[in-house]
Amino acid sequence: MATNAHTEAPGGAHKGPFPPFNAETFASQLVWLAIIFVALYLLAARVALPRVASILESRRDRIAGDLAEAQRLKTESDEALATYEKSLADARSRAQTLANQMREQQNAQAEAARKALEQSLNAKLAEAEKFITVTKAAAMGSVRGIAADTAGAIVARMIGSPPRAAAVEAAVDDVLKG
Repeated sequence: MATNAHTEAPGGAHKGPFPPFNAETFASQLVWLAIIFVALYLLAARVALPRVASILESRRDRIAGDLAEAQRLKTESDEALATYEKSLADARSRAQTLANQMREQQNAQAEAARKALEQSLNAKLAEAEKFITVTKAAAMGSVRGIAADTAGAIVARMIGSPPRAAAVEAAVDDVLKG
């Protein structure tokens, strides 16, 4: 007897058309398909989908909360940055003011030291000028005597006899005055 591959199983246990296409069981298969579909639909609609929806909603709420927290922290950091920059600007301003005050104070001290040194130098210069005047007067007094002695010695050598001291002193006085 000839075997048909479509109608017989390898061990010969099953004969007939493919079970889902069997006309005798087709109606009951459709009923079970409808019952299982409705059961799965109800299971999905009543159990699985609300859980998924609640998970999605909690994620959405969590993301919204995280975004709000991030915005709040960004606002706080912007405020802290603005406060820091203001403090830095104030510190720079105070430092500049202190530097200017110190510079002015140092300039005033240097000016006072310069004036004191200048007064000291002027006093020493006045003392030196007095000393020079006194020394010059003494030297000029000595010059008159030295000039009279020298002139007397030169005249004595030229004429062979010493001149009168009064005549030599009168001649030296005339030369020094004129």
